[in-house]
Order: sequence, then C-alpha cells, then structure tokens
Amino acid sequence: MKTAERIDLPVSGMTCAACARTIERTLAATSGVARANVNLATNTATVEFDPSRVRPADFISAIEDLGYGVPDTEPAADAAETQYRRRLIVAVIFTVPVMVLGMLHVAPWIQLALTLPVIFYSGAPFYAAAWSAVRHGAANMNTLIALGTGAAFLYSLWETARGGHMVYYEAATVIIALILLGRTLEAHARIKASAAIRRLMELQPATARVLRDGVEVETPAAEVRAGDTVVVRPGERIPVDGMILDGESAVDESMLTGESLPVDKQPGATAFAGTVNCSGSFRYQATKVGRATVLQRMIEMVKQAQGSRAPVARLADVVSAYFTVAVLAAALVTFGVWLLFAPLATAMVNAVAVLIIACPCALGLATPTAIMVGTGRGAERGILIKGGEALEMAYRIDAIVLDKTGTITQGKPRVTEVIPAEGFSENDVLGLAASAERYSEHPLGKAIVESAAARHVPLQDITGFSSLAGHGVRALVGSREVVVSKPGATVTVDGVVAGSIEIADTIKPEAAEAVRRLRAMGLEVWMITGDNHATAEAVAREAGVEHFLAEVMPDQKLAEVKKLQTGGHRVAMVGDGINDAPALAQADLGIAMGSGTAAAMEAGGITLMGNNLSGVADAIELSRRTMRIIRQNLFWAFAYNTLGIPIAALGLLSPMLAAAAMAASSVTVVSNSLRLR
Repeated sequence: MKTAERIDLPVSGMTCAACARTIERTLAATSGVARANVNLATNTATVEFDPSRVRPADFISAIEDLGYGVPDTEPAADAAETQYRRRLIVAVIFTVPVMVLGMLHVAPWIQLALTLPVIFYSGAPFYAAAWSAVRHGAANMNTLIALGTGAAFLYSLWETARGGHMVYYEAATVIIALILLGRTLEAHARIKASAAIRRLMELQPATARVLRDGVEVETPAAEVRAGDTVVVRPGERIPVDGMILDGESAVDESMLTGESLPVDKQPGATAFAGTVNCSGSFRYQATKVGRATVLQRMIEMVKQAQGSRAPVARLADVVSAYFTVAVLAAALVTFGVWLLFAPLATAMVNAVAVLIIACPCALGLATPTAIMVGTGRGAERGILIKGGEALEMAYRIDAIVLDKTGTITQGKPRVTEVIPAEGFSENDVLGLAASAERYSEHPLGKAIVESAAARHVPLQDITGFSSLAGHGVRALVGSREVVVSKPGATVTVDGVVAGSIEIADTIKPEAAEAVRRLRAMGLEVWMITGDNHATAEAVAREAGVEHFLAEVMPDQKLAEVKKLQTGGHRVAMVGDGINDAPALAQADLGIAMGSGTAAAMEAGGITLMGNNLSGVADAIELSRRTMRIIRQNLFWAFAYNTLGIPIAALGLLSPMLAAAAMAASSVTVVSNSLRLR
C-alpha cells in the first residue's frame, strides 16, 4: 500500500459495543483500508487508508448506510446529556402514575394513555436505532431494549383491547426511564472523563499581539505565521511556540511539564504555546504555529491515545461481536421453556428480563473510558501516553534501562569542588580559572565560568589567550600567566599550582528517589552509558542503580536492549537523544524525555514533557493503575452478564430490576474509570 493517511471521524448514534463493532467491521472491510478502530467512549472512528484507492467520503457513506451519523463537528457530550435528561423527565412524569395504577391493577386504558408518551417520545431513539440495525442485518443493544419494552407494551395493548387487567405497562415505562437515567449519568461521566483534553484546548489563547511594521497589532492566534515577532506581557498566555528575542521573564510551564516552579527565560530560550508569562514582558519570534506547536501536538497525541484500544480488550471485542445474537437466542429459549410450565404472561416477562439484563453497555465502555481518563490525567501531568498498547506494556515490563547522560545526570558538566593550594582561596582559584576560560568553547571551561558566576566571583581581563588542543587553555590574567589543564582542571599561576577544580556531570536531584521508586515497583533497573567503567560505577552507586553497562557506543545501545530481551526481560528504555531513538524503538516500551529530540519523542510509546526522572516512575505508576482499572471493569462487565442472564432466565429478576441493574453496570464502569482522576 502507498503512504497511508489517517482520518478521525465523529460518529453519532452509537449506544453500545455492538454498534462500534458493526461500524468497525464495515470500515475494515472497505477496499483500501489498512486499519479501522471505532471508540465508543469518544464516539470516534479512526481509519488508516490508501488515498489512491478510497476517499473519506466513502467512509462517511458506509457509516450513514448503517444508520449512524457523521456530524460536521464532534458530538458534544453535554448536548447528549441534555437530550437524555429531557427525555428522562418526560418518562418520569408519566411513569410514576402508571406504576401506581399498575400496582393497584386498575384503569388499563388510562395506563395505556400515560404509556404512549414514554414509548413514542422518551423511547423513540431506541426504536429508531433498532429498526435501522434490523434494516442492515445487524443487532445491537437497542435491539434488545426495543424487543423487551416493545413485547411488554404490545402484550399489554392486546390484553387491554380484550378487556383484561394483567397488563405490564409499568414494566415498559420503568425500563425506558431507568435506561435513560443510566444514559444521562453515563453522559455526565463521559463529560468528566474528557475534561482533560478540553482543559488542554482551553490553554490556547484566542489572540496574539504581533508586530506589523513596528506597530503592535492584536490578531487571531490562528493567523500568526512562522517568523512573526510576538509581544507577550505579564500574566498573558503565550500564543505560539518561538524563540525569545529580547526581554526576560519567568514562565509557568506546568501545563507542559508538570513542574510547578516557573522557568526563567532569557534571549535565546524557547517559549511554548499555552504557557503563562508570570513576570516581565518580552518579544519572541514565532517558530512553530498552528498544529505544529507543542501544545497542539499534545492535544493530537492525547486524542489518538484516547481513540486507541488496549490489547487486553480483544476478548471484549470478540464477545461483543456475537453477544447480541446469543442473548436473543437465550431470550427465545427462556420464553419457550417457561411457556411449557407457566402462563404466556410469565414466559414473556422472564424473556423480557433476559433481554434487558444482557445489554452489553458496560462491556463496551470498560476499556475506552479507562484509557480516556488515564491518558487525559497523564497529559495534565506532562505524561503523554501514545495509546492502549503503551499502557498495557508499561503494566508488563520487568526491566528498565536508563540512559545516563541527560536522563540520570544533568547532561552537562558542573563544578563539584574547588580545592585551593596553600596561599590561595577557593575564590582565587575559581576566579583565575574562570577568567582564563571565559572565551573557551569547551564544556569544561563553560562549567568553570558558570560556577564563578553562580558564586559572584568577579572575572578579570585577559590577554594572550591560547587553547592547548586536548590539554587546556593558557592566558595572561593581568600580569600573571594562568594555565588550566584538562581533564583534571589543575590551575597553575606563573608555574605554581594554585589548586584544582573537580568537574563532573552530576546526577539530577531527584534521580536517587526516582530509581528507588522504580525498584520498589519490582523493576530491574539498568543504566547504559558510553563513559568508562569507573565513572559509570560511581554514577550508578550514587543513583542507586543496581546494574550498569559502560563504554557502550551509541550504535550499540540497541544491541544491549536486544540482549536483555533475549534473556527473557520485557524492557523499557528511557532516553532523550537522537542516538537513543533506535534503542527506544527496539525496547518493548520506549520512554522519551521531552527535553530531548523529536526523533526520540516519536520513537517512544510514552513521552515525558519535562526532564524530571521522577516522571518515569509517575508514567509507569499511572499506566499500571489504568490497566488495573481496565481489568476491574472487564471483570465486572463479564461477571454482570454471566450471572445476570441465568438469574433472569430462572424468573428471579423482574424486567424493572433488570433495567436498573443494567443501567447501574454502565455507570459503575465509568465511575470506576473516573477514580483515575
């Protein structure tokens, strides 16, 4: 197949797992489609296809031919809740008097009159959807509801017409009311579940202040172009990504990284859309706009993740494909068996109870709602989980490999100690060395200069600077010749040793605690580095890493990950550089640090927007919690139907109780998923 394209289509009218499965099966069977996935929780169909063989319009036609809709915009969850609530209110108003009259076994004609609005208004969507499914040779949850309530209503209508009083209008009306109650609560829960992605979308400011011919002009953020100069004032959200040109400030980037402390920004630093400018004003040049900003990429990744399916859900998919037909068969058997030993009314009531109790709503919501909430919660904390497969693999890994530089360590050399010789102070040694190194491009020289600045040690003017290739620098500081040798950073003044400066790539402050948490989760923690054995051992000891691989060249990282996998481990790899991308892709689970390269982020199944190693433990912990919730949801959904059908078939469950239990099961599954928030 040629280069595949991907499209997400909003779908309206789905009510159960069978609906989603029918649409998915139809789309997958379309010529030119590589993969199709329909998500009940997000009401979205995702299709990967060959644009030379099939068009999006063909998918829309296929979905509409099945009786479902493809609206121009994504169906709003609050609109669905409002619709269900309106129909529920009507159902309750008329159902209460029907129940009272039904318990008294009086006035069947009045009961009939009160039942008609419930059937033809409140229950109309169920009957319309059921009829549409029948026309296309399918059956779904609406089929079960329509058959159950329709049978109770038609039997009661026949009984009323012949002058009898054994009617079941209250069963039909209560079932519809309870199912609408369940749908209303479920829609409300879905609104909560999708709150994270709405909050991300709200972070994008509507307007931006752009310089046009030297004049500040307020323009829609969507119209900002790369290269534009944007002005940001204190308290404003940054509209697009870019590089600061002038001005200094502190920016709250917690929405991206999960870090609560504002980040200092100077010219040359990167500004990200959606973050908040806390203090000073600054101007910056737009570099990434529209869908290319980090914020929009986050939103897109979360949407894709929420539309994905975890492998653990495959069993539910298989079951839902045949479930409705099996339930119809069970209801017919129940009706036939009871008809041999009991009156027609008893057989009908028990068959209706089977139809209602077996509606597989909970089964269809078990996985997608948990993924929706889990990935949304992760995004709020700067953890982007790309989909259900990454979630499940994070649950299964037993070994984790951490790249050293930039992951466990800060990723740049820092002065750890200044040791002066007799006759010199620490500031003397550091000041002389920093003065000599002030024009050096070497990372060790920069570390010395930064350390002097941090200690407010003044620098002196120099002359005669020269770099000693591979050995250090020499310069005249005032009238004294200063030599800073490498790699040990020994400082000599006019040939006399003034002291030494210890420089190392120090571990991150949170590294030891993060490694402790990973080990507490039962993971075997490895560190991989190109450094020599002694340096690797020292860093591993300080960070609490039990195993390490030293002197590993960039192109050998992938082979080392493979070696662990061959040894029976399910491996997660954490890295942040271009040379980590192959190993991230090879690992069972790649975790990319967000401060790293785009290549590393694309290769990872989980991306951390921050550069804090604690985020690795947070990501795995969240993934494991989400998978536990999914397993709980699937267990209760299967258990509910497995136990409920035989109980109803034995006549131990009335249709009204069956409806209440069915509605409660869906609400329970969604509410259980919401615990992840």
